[in-house]
Amino acid sequence: MGEPVTRAGGAAGRKKGAVRASQPNQAPPLERVLEVAIRIGDEESLDALTMRRLAGDLGVGTMTLYRYFRTKNELLDAMADEILGSLVLPPMEGVGAAEALTVVARSLRDMMRAHPSVVRLFGSRTTRSQRAMRGSYEQVLQALVDIGLEPGRAVRAYGLLLVYALGFSGYELPRPWGRDPQQVEGVGELRRQRGLFYQALPQDEFPVMVSLSDVLVTLPSDEQFEWGLAVLVAGILAGPPPEPRPR
Repeated sequence: MGEPVTRAGGAAGRKKGAVRASQPNQAPPLERVLEVAIRIGDEESLDALTMRRLAGDLGVGTMTLYRYFRTKNELLDAMADEILGSLVLPPMEGVGAAEALTVVARSLRDMMRAHPSVVRLFGSRTTRSQRAMRGSYEQVLQALVDIGLEPGRAVRAYGLLLVYALGFSGYELPRPWGRDPQQVEGVGELRRQRGLFYQALPQDEFPVMVSLSDVLVTLPSDEQFEWGLAVLVAGILAGPPPEPRPR
């Protein structure tokens, strides 16, 4: 958010989440198609997501999906729109500016953690979907304006928080030792092994990295994200820098 699926769609070989259509060519609801597509993209990869694979998990013929999408790119566009449109900010009445900016960044990162496929989707396509723009743009910008940011500055702050959450999410994704050892089983051991890797580097070539091995293992962690976010929020609220000039 993968065991193989038998072509016959037998229950023993059916992948988790797959359903059998009542008729081979009966199209499942679009919402269900996107749900399964997003699950494949999140749990495996976008490369693993093909129209044939998606049809197999849905229990329908491949041609049935072309009623919704003519190409895989159209499917990926729809997945991006669905995920971006699902962003929901918590109520912010009475929340100060610093806390509101923090909530926005955390909400963006939570969305990307829940749907890691959106990190790649963000970097490969743009959207014109009103649902996506309402969820990940309009409501966020409105929240930043509501806390008192001048509209132009709200856009700059949004862009900064979005790129930070996106970059950090992409960095932490292949580095599981950064997750919270108290919440994810096995992370403590992964972190210990990564620390030993840094410590085993040639001391004469990597003296700083060896000495800082215990801190380096926290780079993809919540601790690092929160530290960087605090720096960004302080900078946003410190005062408006000069508007960037066209290059």
